[in-house]
Amino acid sequence: MTPLDRLQRPLRNLRLSVTDRCNLRCSYCMPEENYVWLPHRDILSFEEIGRLVDVFRELGVTKVRLTGGEPLLRKDLPELVGMLAAKGLDDLALTTTGVLLADQAEALARAGLHRLTVSLDTLDPARFEALSRRARLDRVFAGMEAARAAGLGEGLKIDTVLMRGVNDDEIGALVDFARAQGAELRFIEYMDVGGATRWTPETVVSQAEILRHLEELEGAAPVPIDKSDWAPANRWRLADGSTVGIIASTTAPFCRTCDRARLTADGTFYSCLYATTGLDISAPLRDGASPDELRELLAATWTAREDRGAE
Repeated sequence: MTPLDRLQRPLRNLRLSVTDRCNLRCSYCMPEENYVWLPHRDILSFEEIGRLVDVFRELGVTKVRLTGGEPLLRKDLPELVGMLAAKGLDDLALTTTGVLLADQAEALARAGLHRLTVSLDTLDPARFEALSRRARLDRVFAGMEAARAAGLGEGLKIDTVLMRGVNDDEIGALVDFARAQGAELRFIEYMDVGGATRWTPETVVSQAEILRHLEELEGAAPVPIDKSDWAPANRWRLADGSTVGIIASTTAPFCRTCDRARLTADGTFYSCLYATTGLDISAPLRDGASPDELRELLAATWTAREDRGAE
């Protein structure tokens, strides 16, 4: 039986971090150069990840998204993708910076990856370098081309964090780029998730503002598309039939219909992106806990959940 939290939300989506390392230093995420990375011994092995995903499946998880850091930095990642694909998940996706995608797209597709999301905040090389501290935009473009060639173009999404005075002048260019890629562009309101971010309310470009920009650019008001109650993005159809998503986590949080949880690379289970504490599931896992015992621990954490962090 699928456990429900205190707001009657099921656990269906798991964000699974496979590494804390990243190959960019984006200003809104982890801008410092001198991070202290997790010791290798603390990182969950593929076998440990597989065992935990089996337990999450019993709790109702049907969708898994591989994240990082940058997941493509994890050695032999296609091996893990193949292992998870064999478990019959409804959706197995991966979010990437795209920098290493050209070299791995074919192997990921062969392993059974369903979908890709590429994080891309600008189309301007100089701005990309300023935002990420790395001059690698050309590699991102090459990665997306390789993904399409490998058969991963269907369902491709591009995620863009909009920041006032930084990249909000590129809305139209990004819409056109996504069309050319056959991808759905999703604008994400800049969120305050603590840590190294430099978030202020003034930097948020709201969903309402984005829609006004799209109306001016397209010459017609975007038309809302019915969505699943559990989907994070509001989706809008543009005049040419293409679609744009907006994740309005700041001005219109979807907390009360959030079915997502997060497992960090070192095995900490978080029931909310904004959570400051989580359940260390790696310790009982490595101490020999049975699947039933692990399931009880995770279920107890979820059923006690009343998180509404974005609200």
